Amino acid sequence: MLSESEAAELLSFLGPGTRLDVKGQATGYILGLSAHSDGCRFFRSKPDLLRALFALTSDPSIAIVKDCYHVFINLTADETLHQVLVADVNILPVLLKNLQDPEYPFSDQICTILSNLSRHKKTCKTVFKVLQEGVGLAQLVEIFCTEGYNKKAKLHYLGPLLSNLTQLPETRNYLLDKDRCVVQRLLHFTQFQASVVRRGGVIGTLRNCCFEHDHHEWLLSEAVDILPFLLLPLAGPEELTDEENEGLPVDLQYLPEDKKREEDPDIRKMLLETLILLTATKAGRTTLRDKNVYPIIREFHRWEKDAHVGAACEKLVQVLIGDEPEQGMENLMQVEIPEDVKEKLKEADIREQQELETEQERIRQEEEEEERKKREAEGADREQETGLIR
Repeated sequence: MLSESEAAELLSFLGPGTRLDVKGQATGYILGLSAHSDGCRFFRSKPDLLRALFALTSDPSIAIVKDCYHVFINLTADETLHQVLVADVNILPVLLKNLQDPEYPFSDQICTILSNLSRHKKTCKTVFKVLQEGVGLAQLVEIFCTEGYNKKAKLHYLGPLLSNLTQLPETRNYLLDKDRCVVQRLLHFTQFQASVVRRGGVIGTLRNCCFEHDHHEWLLSEAVDILPFLLLPLAGPEELTDEENEGLPVDLQYLPEDKKREEDPDIRKMLLETLILLTATKAGRTTLRDKNVYPIIREFHRWEKDAHVGAACEKLVQVLIGDEPEQGMENLMQVEIPEDVKEKLKEADIREQQELETEQERIRQEEEEEERKKREAEGADREQETGLIR
């Protein structure tokens, strides 16, 4: 790693008046450093170097700016640098201001940096504070929901940013404000096929919002009608009976033979977790049963191959077909769990995790064995063809 004198020399190459080729070599070198944990550790005590580098995000050279943004993407992937970047370097106001500019060519990089910075709750609170002091959450949602807002950037990583921000009750309260009609604007992105990142970000946002159990009844009502948007990605082409179809929301009835399910297992799991959260309240359980959710989940469970997603699905099924809790325990989010029961549940979760990992390892080994046999068979066929040619 660089000595103090070498770091000082490197800093001298980052001035705006430095020759372009020298500046380019310096930023290229820093980009290489930032790709490794040792390099990130080095930058923790070098806020002056980071400030000079961040100033170059407004350099006339596009190549220099691109290198600098890539450095900050790498650095923000390391949580230990977050406080240095938001407090000492103060990067947030400039990033958020540039994000508002519909002509700014590096807005995708900004979205990634903001998404990285907001992953952990402590820095997420800082991101939210600075956001509200400047751009504001309303404008952020507007940018996200406006198709083609920036012709030079896709802005898909605003989805994970929104999801991260909904760790905070302040963000959830804003999105769930009945007078603002915000959460409704996000729903159609659950089927946004152009980007798994945007799609997953929105579903993560909806899942986090469902921790606010007081809003479950409203979310499931006609005012929002969240249920079809959560179920449709899980529904497949299987033929249901007329009785099962008629009980479903209209959008879920008589689906075509080419209907495909959500391809990403992490997103499928988040959708199930969102449905499980909605069943924490009596109003939620009643609605999901009245809307005949079970047949969709039943067919999904038969189709699902991922062990972790399957486990989440089984938890949902248990609630849908199980008995109602005793009086006074209808809201599962408000039930006080004794410490000994918590320990038993924790142990059960550990056992379940171990079983899932064992099952996944078994499946992996079976797939490898099948692949090996396939390669051997193909090799034998080639040898036979070679013999025939001779």
